[in-house]
This record gives sequence, C-alpha cells and structure tokens, in this order.
Amino acid sequence: MRAETEHPIVVHRRREQHGPVDDRRLRRLVREGQQVRIVAGSYASASGWRDLTPRQRHLVRVLEVADRARAPLVFTHSAAAACWGVERIAAWPPQVEVRIPTASGGRSSGAIRRRALGYGGVDLVPWRGHLITSPAQTVIDLAAEAGFVDGVIALDQARWARRRGGRLATLEQIRMTLAGQRRERSGVRRAVEFSTQLSDSVRESQSRVLIDLLGFPAPVLQKEFALPGFGTARADFWFEERDQVGEFDGTGKYLDPVLLGGRSPEQALLAEKDRGDALRRQVRTLSRWRTPALRDPRLLYDILTADGLPSRLSRPRSGAQW
Repeated sequence: MRAETEHPIVVHRRREQHGPVDDRRLRRLVREGQQVRIVAGSYASASGWRDLTPRQRHLVRVLEVADRARAPLVFTHSAAAACWGVERIAAWPPQVEVRIPTASGGRSSGAIRRRALGYGGVDLVPWRGHLITSPAQTVIDLAAEAGFVDGVIALDQARWARRRGGRLATLEQIRMTLAGQRRERSGVRRAVEFSTQLSDSVRESQSRVLIDLLGFPAPVLQKEFALPGFGTARADFWFEERDQVGEFDGTGKYLDPVLLGGRSPEQALLAEKDRGDALRRQVRTLSRWRTPALRDPRLLYDILTADGLPSRLSRPRSGAQW
C-alpha cells in the first residue's frame, strides 16, 4: 500500500499562471464562494472542493505544502493519515502537521503546524521527496493523542482486511512499531489489542468500542447469513447468546455513487429494507442505529436494551465522557 501522491482535484497555483494575475478578481471569486483558497497561492473551484471528503481536502493541503516546501519535511499525525487513507470521525486540523527536532524550537505558521516531537524511534518512509510516518507509526501517534475511541478507529483503519489495495499494517507490524517507541505508550497498547481487521468503516469501529464501554457482551463481527434472494449477507455485529444482530445504518449506501452502483437512492433504500426483512427472518432480533446514537451513546444503550440485549452496566449519565 502506497501513500497517495495525486491530487483528487484540479489546483490552480498563482506561481504557475502565465502572464499577470488579477488578484482583485481572485479575491472577489473567493469572497463570492466560487473559488476556495487551499493554502497561500493555491486555489480550487468551490464546486470541486465541496465534492471532496474531509480527508481528501486535507490531503490536498498536504500535497500543496509538500510541493511548495524548500527543504524536506517529515509529515506526521493527521497529515500522514490523510496520505495513507486513514479516515477519522474527528475534525481534520486546519494546518498540516510536520515533525521537527525536539530542541529546534520551531514555530507553527501559515499552513504548517511544526511539532517538536523528534525522530528517535520513529518509523519513517520516503514520500514525494520528503519523509512520512509509516502506517503503523501514524495510527500509533493518533491513538496516543486521540483517546481510546478515536485510537481504535485509527488502528482498525490500518488493519482493515478488506481495504481496497490491501491493508496498511498487520497487528504484528503495529506491535513491533509500538515496541520500538522511546516513550511509554501504555494507553495505546489497550487500543492496539482491542483493534480488529474486521471493521469495515469508522462508524462500525466507533459502534464496537461503544458497545464494549456500555457494558454489552462482545459481538461476533461480520457474521455471514444466507438470505434467500440476497445471497450471503454480512451482519456488522451478532450477539450469539441472544441471537441478536446489530447494524450501523449509514447513509453512504443511499448517497455514494460508488455504493449505489447505478441504482437510485430510492432503489437502494428499498433493497436495504428487503434485506433487513430477510435478515429478521433468520435471527431473533435485529437492532439498527444511525450516527446520532453514536454521538449520544445513551441512545445506543436504549436501542440495544429495548431489543433485549443485557448490559452489565447501568445507563450512562448525561455528559459522560467517551
């Protein structure tokens, strides 16, 4: 698996324009919302920018910083994640993160956030004339700062077995990279051991962590069911003792052209409803939830308990930290 090097959008750079640049007109286009300023001197059409995912937008910023740099840089954390294709649920930072020596005293400015973390014990690989943290190092760095939920999400992304183009890192590679770190990262170890290669999306990963934190039994992941008329269906979560299936119902399957595969959103919605009805005939209970239940885990707790899944913990209080 290689880090991305190609822009997912056409970028216009002032320094590459032939002839004089009408700065007044350019500022007007940005003000009117027709152009987007990516970094100083680089612009893209607003319509094209809106079509990008948050990760792709950050990737464009990273590529622009890399191409404009006068000396080699070491890209790290979110910048590296954007290049490796590691998605996240947290907001992407406005600046591109690079590592610098611990004693350099460098400052962040403009499009770059300089992080005096040093290079000791850090796993780096060449990229685009610069260096970038390896996939394993990247998700370890994210897990060290993001907390358990976001840490597991990053680690699951790296280990994802069904990733197009192949997984980014194996569990053993992540363990070996973690063992080579100079700083103790005990909190990361728990996230590493909880991570899996079976979560197919960030919301599945988030759901799995919250299921555990809410006190529910550990589910079987990607359980396969033979559904007449639908072939084999994979359920996100199957709680074997209760014969209960749990699924995160994301909107991507109804809106993403790639996932739609030529179908209309209405056709996809009806097909998913029919699939759900067929699955209900195979198991005792089917529980489904959407993003609001992950933003407020009390809702997820209510959905699963209402459908009969027991928890060893009481319902979380309002404002509980996750």
